[in-house]
Amino acid sequence: MSLELEQPSLKEQFENIIQTEDKLQIKQFLDDQNISDVASLVDDYPDFEDRIIANMSVHRAASVFKILDISVQKRVIHELPPITTAVLLNELPADDRTDFLEELPSSVVRELIKLLDPDERKITLSLLGYPENSIGRLMTPDYVYVYAHNTIEEVFATIRKFGKDSETINVIYVINDKGEFLDDIRISEFILNSPEKKVEELMDSRFVALHPNDDQETASQVFKMNNRVALPVVSDQNILLGIVTIDDILWVAEEEFSEDIQKIGGTEALTEPYLATPILKLFKKRITWLTILFLGELFTATAMTYFEDEIAKAVVLALFVPLIISSGGNSGSQASTLIIQAMAVGELTIKDWWRVMRREIISGLMLGIVLGIIGFLRIYIWHSIAPDIYGPYWLSIAYTVGLALVGVVMWGSLAGSMLPLILKRLGADPAVSSAPFVATLVDVTGLIIYFSVAFLILSGTLL
Repeated sequence: MSLELEQPSLKEQFENIIQTEDKLQIKQFLDDQNISDVASLVDDYPDFEDRIIANMSVHRAASVFKILDISVQKRVIHELPPITTAVLLNELPADDRTDFLEELPSSVVRELIKLLDPDERKITLSLLGYPENSIGRLMTPDYVYVYAHNTIEEVFATIRKFGKDSETINVIYVINDKGEFLDDIRISEFILNSPEKKVEELMDSRFVALHPNDDQETASQVFKMNNRVALPVVSDQNILLGIVTIDDILWVAEEEFSEDIQKIGGTEALTEPYLATPILKLFKKRITWLTILFLGELFTATAMTYFEDEIAKAVVLALFVPLIISSGGNSGSQASTLIIQAMAVGELTIKDWWRVMRREIISGLMLGIVLGIIGFLRIYIWHSIAPDIYGPYWLSIAYTVGLALVGVVMWGSLAGSMLPLILKRLGADPAVSSAPFVATLVDVTGLIIYFSVAFLILSGTLL
């Protein structure tokens, strides 16, 4: 009976081959691996990251480079010799190259642009000229275009000639002699029709196009609603400038999601991975919002001071302050998170504010009633166990806590749902209305609601 020898892992193979220092063997090994596996090796072996990129065929090296974290990309470019850097940057697709350069200081960008070929330099400068976070920064000029008068046979000849350098050939773009965009046609339409048929016979002019100044996040919604793998980008004069592909939009969606999650947590968005972010930079990202939230919580102390006489007369009320404000903050945080997420994926817009308000008033009331009943039962049960714990007016205190919870939870839900919509209407990022921010706002107003209810119910007895 023969025993099968266990194959060494990818890491073990890499460690063995890299020790040989045989560039040809290393190159052959790396070129035989999946792009994602090579990217993992770069992450796992930072001491060899520049050698890994330098010892691959240039096309595969560019494919690996563009999926690395920005911090790793910066280190690789810094460590590579200028001639290798030039080859790598020229091989990168224009949109990926632009995405990398916009993360660098302007002085570094100027030096790297000098390494580009004249044509690639012109394209890169053109893309960098568009506003940050615009579609213009994402589009690529590498696409296949044909004319309406071409036959399908001529279309395939064009694809064979230029398709290799194209970002995608799933969709072919139709223009006229002036460069104006006429239509986009899926390649399946060409495959399923006879070679003699003309492009104009396949056109229906039912296309969706983007503008270079469109926001990248908006474009993500357009892709989602139209189920496209690529979309054309046209100028105000309807000149076809380039295309944007779904892989770039997915990167944007991931970045936007990460930013929103960080903002919802009450911090500024990080531009680098957490472990790669310097401590001082991490401090700066967090201290601003933490200070704002702290100053906001100072109003809670002010509110407590305002109701100092009521607290002195009925110390028992202070026992339930944490319960009241945390319940309001939690309901507000829940609501704000749900609304921010719904806005991010396009499920609702500012125009839906009335529907949101109505739903949150109803749901907030229902949630408040449930918590109010629990709060009432808590006092009732504790009084049954220890009759003297809340004094002779325990029932009035129970009603106070129960009704205050209804009001505070309902107000928290309403405030948490409306704040993102208000910020969006004012042109700010809805994610700024983070859970901690909403909780701080509701803490202050929750105290006012609680002691106002207490004054109404306990006036003439405890107060």
